[in-house]
This record gives sequence, structure tokens and C-alpha cells, in this order.
Amino acid sequence: MNESEGGRQLGFWMCLALVVGNMIGSGIFLLPANLAPLGLNAIWGWALTIGGAMCLAGVFAALAKAIPEATGPYDYVAKAMGAPPAFLVMWSYWISTWVTNSAISIAAVSYLSTLAPGFFAAPGVAPIFAIGFVVLFTAVACTGAHVSGRVQILTSVLKIMPLLAAMVIALIMFGGGDQPAQFAPAPVTPNGVAAAAALTLWAMLGFECATVPAGRVKDPARTIPRATLIGTLAVGLIYLAASSAVFLLLPADVAAKSAAPFADLVGSYWGPTASLLVVFFAAISCLGALNGWVLLQGEVPLSLARRGVFPQWFGKVNSRGMPVRAQILGSTLSALLVVANYTKGLTELFAFMALLATVATLVLYLIAAISALRLMWTGQMQRGVMVLITLVGVVYSVWTFYGAGRDANLWGLLLLMTAIPVWFGMRLSSLWSTPAPAAAPAAPPE
Repeated sequence: MNESEGGRQLGFWMCLALVVGNMIGSGIFLLPANLAPLGLNAIWGWALTIGGAMCLAGVFAALAKAIPEATGPYDYVAKAMGAPPAFLVMWSYWISTWVTNSAISIAAVSYLSTLAPGFFAAPGVAPIFAIGFVVLFTAVACTGAHVSGRVQILTSVLKIMPLLAAMVIALIMFGGGDQPAQFAPAPVTPNGVAAAAALTLWAMLGFECATVPAGRVKDPARTIPRATLIGTLAVGLIYLAASSAVFLLLPADVAAKSAAPFADLVGSYWGPTASLLVVFFAAISCLGALNGWVLLQGEVPLSLARRGVFPQWFGKVNSRGMPVRAQILGSTLSALLVVANYTKGLTELFAFMALLATVATLVLYLIAAISALRLMWTGQMQRGVMVLITLVGVVYSVWTFYGAGRDANLWGLLLLMTAIPVWFGMRLSSLWSTPAPAAAPAAPPE
């Protein structure tokens, strides 16, 4: 993207906030309840997921450094494997963005509903608010990437506060000599660790976010790798510490039945007002993540349109350089997904959409790692220790596909298949619209 079309508005702190803000969303506030029955397997699962995410983050950082002219992951894959695989990957990732927005907006409404359960129980109120949040942050994104970046910085600071509160309580309690709560009596097994790691994956999605709007990033070869690696490591450590605090302070049977484990933990030590504040900040966390993911849902169609593999209609930008048409398309699809599945109920609806988004994003992780290996093989990227890191990233991606289960993989395959008619339709359209070659100039007279 050139300066006349919006320029490079995202510096290091905004990119870091994009990574941290998109990673810390709804998942971490619900996960302790799901992980509690797994006992110590949960800690090992977190460690494995954080390690795998760091390896994949390293892959994206290395790609951004090796291809500084790239405007997003499409260019990484296209350079290594060609345009068709790059389109398939980004199509799947684009679907994951607006599906994620549906899931996060539903999670935000779910948290807020605990503050006013009677109001949100009224027919139609929950989906209307969920769609309203998507529309709100679509409007924010259309005002410029700089505005979205500022919103992201503010919400990233706010969303960390409940997690820090849990860690502070743990330090105070154990500093005073208190004994930890009992973990669930589940033996540590490969299957138990795999189950825990599969659950924690949803909370770690988003470390690639700084690479998606690369055309808007200042000094991308330096800014993107730093934001990606620092953000991923910081979020991983916060997750591990905050989750451990819940495991150590709440008995496993209590945590497993809790609809808001962090709120219950804080409330049990600091009272009901503090518990309500945690719920409020959890909703802020969801809305902050929604802000970041809405920004990305417009960047993917814009990138594809500018490469001629998506209708040019979506490549148009407003006076602030923002892809309004692409944003409207993504937000419309998010709203339709909420409406179409409203009868599932908030909890079931969130789980359904989270599953779709996770599998669709895994496609990008795996193919990006394979692309990095190919670029290393052809001498277009530095090798060294990055070969081992990338191989671990490939193995981790394949393993998480396995851990996601058959149903999730079938959904992922279905999402990829929807790209095929679009790809061939665009190819045919380009052939039909190609003007006839001009006649060769006549040869000069002898």
C-alpha cells in the first residue's frame, strides 16, 4: 500500500497491541473451567501449546524479515508455492476472520448477560447486541488503521488487568504460607496432554496478526518480527501464570463448574464488586479482540483483490485508505452466521464458531511453515536454527490438526473447497476481460 492510499500507520506498539489484543480475547477467561478436570495435564498442555506457538511465530517473523516487501501472508506462500496455494490459504484465513468475529461478539454478549440476565434473556436481544458490536467496530476500522490501533492499545491494557489480579492474589496467598488447592486426580498421559493442548490452541490464535496488514506497518522487516515474537511470548507467559493461579487457588471441582473462573477467584478473595469488575473487563477483552479481528477481515480481501485473484470491487478504499467494501462483506457474513445459528444458544454457538475459526487458521500456520522450508531449501531464506524451529512448527501444526478431531478437519476441508469455484471463476473472468493483443507495427520500408 502506498502513502496515498493510507500509508504505513502501524508502528511497533500498535502492532504489538494487535498481536496481544487479538490473542487475549474470550478463550482464556473460559479455559480454566475446561482444563480443571485434566489436572497437571493442563500445565503440560499449556507448555506444549506455548512452545508450538512460539515456533510458528518465529516462522512468521522470519518470513517478514526475509520478504520485507510483502504486504501479508499471501506473498509469503505465493513466493514459495505459487498463486493457487496462496489463494487457498488466504481464503481459508479470511473465512476464519469473520467467523472469529461472530464467535467473539457472542462471547462478549455472554459475559455482559451476567450483569443483566433478564434483559439479555429477552428474545432477539443477544443476537442484536452481537451484530451491533460487529457493526460498531467495522465503523471504527473504516475510520483508519491508526484509530483501530489506538483502540487496540487501550483495550489490550484493560484486558490484562483481570489476569494480573489472579496472579497478584496467588502471590499474596502463597507469600502468606497458604497451601495450594488440590489438582484433579488425573494422571499425566499423552492423551491427557494432547486434550489440554487442543483446548488451549483457541486462546493462542492470533500471533500472526501483525503480518496480515504488513502493507500498513512502518519498517515491516523490523517491526513485524519484534511484535510477533514479543507479543506471543508475553501472552503465553501471562496465560500460563494466570491459569496456574486459578488451578492453585480454586479446587478442581469448583473451577470445573464455574462459568467465570477468574471472576469467581477474584470474588472469593476481594468480594462481589471485584467479581463484577472482572466480568466487565472480560467483556472489554472480547471487544478489544473484536476490534483487531475486524481490522484484519478487510485486509485479506483487499490484498487478494490487488493481486487479481479476488474481484477488484473489493480493492477500492476510502479517503483514509480503508477497504470499506471488504469490511462490509465480512461484517455481513459475520451477522448472517450469528442469525443462522441463533437457535443453538450462546454457549453452543460460541463453541461451534470457535471450532470453525481454529481449523481455518491452522491451514495458514501449516502452509506458511512449509513455505518457509521451501524458501530455505532454495536459498531465499537463512537456514541455521530456523530449519529446526520451522520443522517443529510443521509437526506441531499437523499434530493440532489431529487433535482437533475428524469433524473439525471435515469442516476445514469444506471451507477450502469453497475457494475452488471462486478461483476458477476469477481465472475465467480475467480471460474474458483480457483485451485482444494489438497488431504488430508494420515493418519499415526497405
